[in-house]
Amino acid sequence: MSPEPTTPPVAPADPADLDLALRLADLADAITLPRFRAADLQVTRKPDRTPVTDADTAAEDAIRAALGHERPADAILGEERGETGDTASGRGWVIDPIDGTKNFSRGMPAWATLIALVDGGVPVIGVVSAPALHRRWWASAGAGAWARELLAGPPARIRVSGVAEIGDAYVSTTNSDTFRREPGPVHRDGWTALTEACWESRAFGDFWQHCLVAEGVLDAAVEPAANPWDLAAPAAVVAEAGGRLTDLTGNPTFAGGHGLASNGVVHDAVLAVLARG
Repeated sequence: MSPEPTTPPVAPADPADLDLALRLADLADAITLPRFRAADLQVTRKPDRTPVTDADTAAEDAIRAALGHERPADAILGEERGETGDTASGRGWVIDPIDGTKNFSRGMPAWATLIALVDGGVPVIGVVSAPALHRRWWASAGAGAWARELLAGPPARIRVSGVAEIGDAYVSTTNSDTFRREPGPVHRDGWTALTEACWESRAFGDFWQHCLVAEGVLDAAVEPAANPWDLAAPAAVVAEAGGRLTDLTGNPTFAGGHGLASNGVVHDAVLAVLARG
């Protein structure tokens, strides 16, 4: 019998790139946190009707300026300013200045800056910084996944759960109504079937649910609609924590328009239930 195919290991990331990504997160936090719950916060709507604030654009512009100085040859893909260069096949940074802008604009603390370095289509570094939650997660290929409280405490290595049965699993999504509104491989009946098959379901949403998978708090997180900048950084963190992130058809990509993060053990079972539903 031939051996099962395996995914080639990702080469270790350059520690200097991780140091830069963490400094970029510090830079973004210094811009976004003072604007959180600010009385003069400016909120407008983009053509797709999603909100954008002055903090979103200011944070992305600052990150881009820093990258232009320190990594001028690298491509950049950001939610607010688009793409410069080719991040799909080359080396580039994928940025979401504020993931959870709806939360940010309503004064809810569950939002974060997402910064990823992608090389050859694979996220090799990911930083998720949530200053209003006083929490940061990060990972670097070959160096594990880590988290720390921003106000105190040393970094702690994180790991996905060992839950093996779907009936024992905790699952989350961002907004269950998205399954109805967005075209995709999974419909709301699929999410309902999954909640019935699992032990508990929650709706922590956006970046947070994927980081909770990486920490072993949740066992699976389902994202029915997502952009590359929503999933690139969490994908690196989940992978280095021992988990798995694919789109909802099982394709190992952060750019498929939707995503599933899991501890890896229940991944195929979750995909099967979603498809049957």
